[in-house]
Amino acid sequence: MKVGFIGLGTMGASIALNAIKGGNELVVNDLGTNAAARHLAAGATWAETPKSIAEQCDIIFSSLPGPAEVEAVALGENGLIRAARKGQIYMDLSTNSPTVMRKIHAEMAPHGVEVLDAPVSGGPDGAKSGKLAIWVGGSQEAYERALPVLRSMSDQPYYVGEIGAGSITKLVHNLSGYVVQTAMAECFTMGVKAGVPAEALWKAVRQGALGRRRTFDTMSRQYLAGRFDPPDFALKLARKDVGLALEVGREFDVPMRLGQLTLMEMTEAMNRGWENRDSRSAMLLQEERAGGVEVRVDEQRMAEIMNDKA
Repeated sequence: MKVGFIGLGTMGASIALNAIKGGNELVVNDLGTNAAARHLAAGATWAETPKSIAEQCDIIFSSLPGPAEVEAVALGENGLIRAARKGQIYMDLSTNSPTVMRKIHAEMAPHGVEVLDAPVSGGPDGAKSGKLAIWVGGSQEAYERALPVLRSMSDQPYYVGEIGAGSITKLVHNLSGYVVQTAMAECFTMGVKAGVPAEALWKAVRQGALGRRRTFDTMSRQYLAGRFDPPDFALKLARKDVGLALEVGREFDVPMRLGQLTLMEMTEAMNRGWENRDSRSAMLLQEERAGGVEVRVDEQRMAEIMNDKA
């Protein structure tokens, strides 16, 4: 089958090349043919518009800057919808709005097109090497049909759930990363200004409890299991540690906005009578504010996931 690929930028160019190396017959489109030089040399063919891609291809991918560009490619004047037909699959690899993807899904459905949101994670190096996660939302049957092509692009394709689920997963991942990096900047400026050289500080803490574990794995034992008693590390002790760190920040005139917010969360949790529960019990406050949502995973399933080396 022919595979269409729209958007040959930093990520898309490498992903599309891997799709060609995987034995797929590719038809490509971008703002100009210069972006497609390597792909055309590798055997791809050029299409002038997204509509032309839809006229030729059964599975179509896009990798674009954002929601506006994706919507234009899918639903615009020369968009995919102008040549949409039953049985086609359209997968957007961009970091996108789940609302926009649901809109495209709804407008394509009467034409018989399966729309899936499938954002990628791995950065430019992962796009080149194929060591790339692809998180897919939409029809599981369509995902299974597209899986051979996905596997030519990625070593970690994963079906998440309904349309929009892939985009939500990517946004959770990215926001978590940027919040963590902001916190790291705050903590490390405090440490360096207080007198510890950056190299020595970094080399030391990366071998501590947090440094030795994958970031999201730290959620498993208490928070995701909803098990805060008995504590691994009591809230009252964690609050003491945060308070000591903030004292150092004050002593050396380092703004500690996130640290102060963390202390406020812990203090509120202490005032609930949770001082002897696990330190992660403070995370329950956010569940309450979010309308009583519970973020829980079955402990046996967690163990299976943690032991999965894929």
